[in-house]
Amino acid sequence: MTASDGEQPTPEAVAADCEYVACAVGDRIEGVATVTISRPDARNALNAQVREELTRVVGAIDDADSGVRVVVLTGADEAKAFVAGADVSELRERGMLEQRRASERPRVYEHVADLRQPVIARINGHALGGGSELALACDVRIAHERAKLGQPEINLGIIPGGGATQRLVRLIGEGQAMKLILSGELIDAAEAADIGLVDEVHGDDAFDDRVYELAASMADKSPVALEYAKTAVQAASRMGLDEGIDYEAELFAALFATEDKNEGIDAFFEDRDPEWEGR
Repeated sequence: MTASDGEQPTPEAVAADCEYVACAVGDRIEGVATVTISRPDARNALNAQVREELTRVVGAIDDADSGVRVVVLTGADEAKAFVAGADVSELRERGMLEQRRASERPRVYEHVADLRQPVIARINGHALGGGSELALACDVRIAHERAKLGQPEINLGIIPGGGATQRLVRLIGEGQAMKLILSGELIDAAEAADIGLVDEVHGDDAFDDRVYELAASMADKSPVALEYAKTAVQAASRMGLDEGIDYEAELFAALFATEDKNEGIDAFFEDRDPEWEGR
């Protein structure tokens, strides 16, 4: 499926050509895209095709005209997994040079992390290895109480290769990251919340309500302010303190050139809901 007259295809149109990745925009909340990895026979494992399809869908979402303000990334529920890991059969067939090529950036993890929109990981089941790393690339992680998380690569004689040795340390600290990565142990959602690996845990009665309540609260904000806020927070783990504060000040000042800044303040004084233009 292609767009006509030079227009960019919508995320839903791109996903319609995918076998393993689906995308629905606005089906629950206006401006919220739900991206679902659906490979239930392999527990949503990330093979080359899944990575390529997810990268294409994410690219369409990242387009300024996509109409997407927030992304919910999840796995198909019938697989009882978020993403159960990488496709081990692919790893077995690769040599060092092939893996170096496969590891060239940007990979799907970077495409997700660098999206202009906030990304909520809806961790509906096991998130292991590359699945945990995909969740780490998201901005917020909400887990179902049945979820298990971990980095079991060490059990295969390898190490995490999708960013966990870097993102996990920044998220939960070196000691906890070492424990998970060096042992290969899996932890349940409650322990993951205790150490800060996930931000919230819910059961069936509240899981989806909370995911989309949070998505709605974000989607209700100025798209440009969301993008700048996300960029500023990400800078905290990528820059020194002084450099990061200077960067925050630059982004803060840049928002004073936007129509949304004036609209937000006017709406505040007029006691009404703002009508964001995204510019």
